[in-house]
Amino acid sequence: MDQQQRIVQKAHEMFMRFGIRSVSMDEIAAQLGVSKKTIYQFFADKDALVEAVIDIEINSNERECMGNQSKSENPIHEIFLAVDDVMEMLKVMNPTLVYDLQKYHEAVFRKLNDHKNKFFYKLTRDNLERGITEGLYRPEINTDILTRLRLATIFLMFNPEMMAQGKNSPGDFIKEITMNFLYGLATPKGIKLIQKYTQQRQKHLEHEESRK
Repeated sequence: MDQQQRIVQKAHEMFMRFGIRSVSMDEIAAQLGVSKKTIYQFFADKDALVEAVIDIEINSNERECMGNQSKSENPIHEIFLAVDDVMEMLKVMNPTLVYDLQKYHEAVFRKLNDHKNKFFYKLTRDNLERGITEGLYRPEINTDILTRLRLATIFLMFNPEMMAQGKNSPGDFIKEITMNFLYGLATPKGIKLIQKYTQQRQKHLEHEESRK
């Protein structure tokens, strides 16, 4: 691994854990055992380093989403797999990261938002259309409106004001809105699958708890 990759990897690790604003370039340099000048040889400023870190997340997320789409049994299963990925991400991600981007790194936030509005939009709309074709989602739904609703509600879990109003974690938030979303879409055939995957997840969680 070259020096530039080491810098991005360490910044990624620290930003995910602590958020972006609370991590300084000095702290990243100290963790790497290099001078801050060394970091600036590769990155003009913190914005450039933040962009490199977000590029990692965008690329990783695209691979995971496309993997879920290809290995899923059906569109409902795809959404369950996606939620599992989000739950894993939240174990290592400080929820303030997206808020820090929006407030202090606007250009990088626009890049993330563009990713949401293009890649996630297509991924979600494809899921809805396949669900209709397979008889799992109601045929009369407006796929454009519900795609936009889904994207808006998912990103609400990163809103600190939304989280501050209750005692629920981002994980609780994403699970609750996803189940509400799916039940609102589903046909009787789809509801049976929702119940099936919910039971499977519960058994898996109980198994994991029993191993602790």
